[in-house]
Amino acid sequence: MDTHSVMITKVQKWGNSLGVRLPKAAAQEAGVSAGSEVDVSAVEGRIVVRPLSPKRPRLRDLLAGIRRDNLHAEAFLGAARGREQL
Repeated sequence: MDTHSVMITKVQKWGNSLGVRLPKAAAQEAGVSAGSEVDVSAVEGRIVVRPLSPKRPRLRDLLAGIRRDNLHAEAFLGAARGREQL
């Protein structure tokens, strides 16, 4: 059984869509803030809003973005200062 606190808010017109403001306590509990991405779905007559976890960039996607015009030269940062292996 779901355990949740009741927070009542109104559905309002927002352009051609409808919008709902999330009460601060609900947003904090769900771990969302302004700019967070959420998944909205209708399940058995209920509207379900679930936060999406931030996408971590994949190495292959980062490497695919490297081009000759944005590739920097090798950088020499001085002599080793600890246990670095050269």
